Formats: sequence, structure tokens, C-alpha cells
Amino acid sequence: MNRSICLFLLALAAPVAADDWQAMSGDQIREALIGAYLEYESASQFFMADGRTEYVAGRPSMGLWEVRGDQYCSVWPPSDRWVCYDMFQRQGYLRFVGETGDVTDGAIK
Repeated sequence: MNRSICLFLLALAAPVAADDWQAMSGDQIREALIGAYLEYESASQFFMADGRTEYVAGRPSMGLWEVRGDQYCSVWPPSDRWVCYDMFQRQGYLRFVGETGDVTDGAIK
């Protein structure tokens, strides 16, 4: 492999390493979310041990959450469609990454 290709690949990897996000297992997700209160850019969310979750963005909305394998999954009635996310953590933050690559970071409060 030539030197310019190696440098290009290293440059791509650097931002990921600098962020220091760690992938979470199902057990880690469950432990991190039970009783957790997260603040997002313009909303907040509380995760209850019984699988309910309250999301507040102007007005409260109640949903359900659970861990499936190594993913966080939620449903927001009246919809019955569960949506799942990979999760990552770093000091004081949790990151949700959707199947299309959408990212939401929450500060643990």
C-alpha cells in the first residue's frame, strides 16, 4: 500500500479515536438507562426500570423501551413500530445511532 493511501486511512480513523466512544453491550445499555435522565440538544428523556420512558420536547410523550440483543429499542404509541439503535458511551454521555446512521447524543444528568 502506498504512503498516501496509508495517510488517508489514518486521517479517516483519527476522528473516531478522538471521540473515544465505546460500543455498549445489552447489559451495559440496560444498566446505563435504568433510572437515567438524559438531556439532548432541545429535549430530555427519563428511562424507568419498568420499561416506560418519558420524552419531553415542549410537551411530555410516554413511550416504551427495552434492550434487544446489544441494541436499545423503543416504541411511541399510538405507533406499534419498534425502532432500535446501537449505543455508545463516553464520560458523561450516551450516543444512539440509528440504522440509517442518524446520531443523537444525550448528556447524563
